[in-house]
Amino acid sequence: MPELPEVETTARGIAPFLIGQRFNSVRVNQPSLRWPIPSDFSQRLLNEKCLSVSRRAKYLLIETEHTQILSHLGMSGSFRLVDPNTPMKTHDHVQIRVGDLELRYHDPRRFGCLLWADSDRAKQLIDHLGPEPLSEAFSGDWLYAQSRRRSIAVKSFIMTNAVVVGVGNIYASESLFLSGIHPSRAANRISKGRYQVLAEEIKKVLARAIESGGTTLRDFVNGQGEPGYFQQTLSVYGRDGAQCRQCDASIQSRVIGGRNSYFCSHCQR
Repeated sequence: MPELPEVETTARGIAPFLIGQRFNSVRVNQPSLRWPIPSDFSQRLLNEKCLSVSRRAKYLLIETEHTQILSHLGMSGSFRLVDPNTPMKTHDHVQIRVGDLELRYHDPRRFGCLLWADSDRAKQLIDHLGPEPLSEAFSGDWLYAQSRRRSIAVKSFIMTNAVVVGVGNIYASESLFLSGIHPSRAANRISKGRYQVLAEEIKKVLARAIESGGTTLRDFVNGQGEPGYFQQTLSVYGRDGAQCRQCDASIQSRVIGGRNSYFCSHCQR
């Protein structure tokens, strides 16, 4: 599933080509995504000028003069900028003509969404989100305060959107490894000092992933159809049985909170 760095990479990739441009044509080929694309989607967007492209958690926000789109890429969604004459792919569900290019939403599994940001559904998705991990509002002090009555595993804790947004499975595993914290340790059994280290590693890992264009494990491509390359530097995620990059032990895996978790039992306590 595309995580925060992948969505940020998409936003940065398409923004220069959308901002200040009008949507000359809008076509919905398949409205049945995770939730139906609004029936007035094409009508309301036609001839609208794009004012901004941004990200909130794992959601992409495209603002126009009179409305705002909230999109989630789901399991396999992507936005691509192509020449309008480029042959359509089977799962190109939405086409938006912008100047000399066409923005296409591609989603084989159809688990993503395109909603009006002021709709009740969209508000339910974003109203109760925690702070952005790359913002000043997110810190070790914040994590420590939020964890005092939480006995769940720390990996599940930092993946809770009400605590901090956008720390998905890959980046949680990597951040915990670099912090030396075992992913199954109870959240309320970790000191403030260790949370300060963890918060900094979360920021560093996400920043590096964004610089690398995200992590392509299956379906993700950026706005130009290119994959991300952060997976080439992963320390633990997906390396079950491989030698730890910091010691001679082998990377192990365990299901925590319903997700595969990767760690080094020697380096992480």
